Amino acid sequence: MTDPIDARCLHEAFAVARSARANGNHPFGAVLADKKGSVLLRAENTVITGGDCTGHAETNLMRMATKTFPASRLATFTLYSSTEPCPMCAGAIFWGNVRRVVYGLGQASMYAMTEDPTSKLPLGCREVLAHGGHATEIIGPALEEEARSVHAGFW
Repeated sequence: MTDPIDARCLHEAFAVARSARANGNHPFGAVLADKKGSVLLRAENTVITGGDCTGHAETNLMRMATKTFPASRLATFTLYSSTEPCPMCAGAIFWGNVRRVVYGLGQASMYAMTEDPTSKLPLGCREVLAHGGHATEIIGPALEEEARSVHAGFW
């Protein structure tokens, strides 16, 4: 069962992912929220429209977050992602000092929807973040059916 605050913030991440898709990008979204669930920042994937392969939602969010908040505050926030963060995004989350991640669609489920084997880097965020110098709480997959629906027909 997903905590009500986590569920509400994940729904927001799904809405941001739908916006990314509507804007011509891959359907990924991320939000940063405080402990009460107040959404502080939102970011969508911009890989296609930005012409930047690092324009993943979580990395875009961490760029904004580290410009906006000190690392000590980032450690108290939760990053909500529509889909499990990739290794690059997990690194950005670690370096940005966010200590809690909640995601919707798991990496294996997302990869099962795609057909191009060359675009897969099957290394989950738990594995990446487990090697970091500080603990990061990771919850997910959560609300996976709703998270999957954001991708339906895209890949």
